[in-house]
Amino acid sequence: MSDLDIDVAVFNFDGPCFQVDAGGRAGGDAEAEPAGAAESTQSTQTAKGKQTGQSELSEEETAAVRKLKARDTQVRAHEAAHLAAAGGLAVSGASFSFQRGPDGVNYAIGGEVSIDVSPGRTPQETLGRARTIQAAALAPADPSGQDLAVAAQARQMEQEARAELAREQTDERNAERSPTTRERLANAYGPYGGKPAPTLSLYA
Repeated sequence: MSDLDIDVAVFNFDGPCFQVDAGGRAGGDAEAEPAGAAESTQSTQTAKGKQTGQSELSEEETAAVRKLKARDTQVRAHEAAHLAAAGGLAVSGASFSFQRGPDGVNYAIGGEVSIDVSPGRTPQETLGRARTIQAAALAPADPSGQDLAVAAQARQMEQEARAELAREQTDERNAERSPTTRERLANAYGPYGGKPAPTLSLYA
């Protein structure tokens, strides 16, 4: 299935920017980066932070760093839960938005994961996909409002698939019980309209 044939929903997990008024050393606007680039950036920034010396941070700045670290851990765990539950429906890896802390390190304060929410080719396949989407949406311990909205859409998809599956099963049962034209005529008039079946005698 090509990218043009799928519907995509985004699990978005945004957080507040932590502001520290201490000589402009706190991070400003968040930057969005994919997960791989984020880890590289964070490692580089961590090294720089160690070079500048975190012992120079004020108490207020140190508190801000603790909050940013906690938020970073929360965001990464949240998006990892989405990816683990989404399986093959995940369109891509997690991407994050970052804020630079007073220590010069970029911390993830928000993230998102895109997932394929297209219906399947059959009601049964759609049913399975809907269940996976719901599981992925509700996988984090703290689902966001967007996560809950995607889960609600998936429940609607599941209900529609169940209804379609029930209609198909009903149609199949009716088709099995439905008599053929010959059987309907036989039931109404008896074989050949109640008359003896015609015969043909051949003589040599």
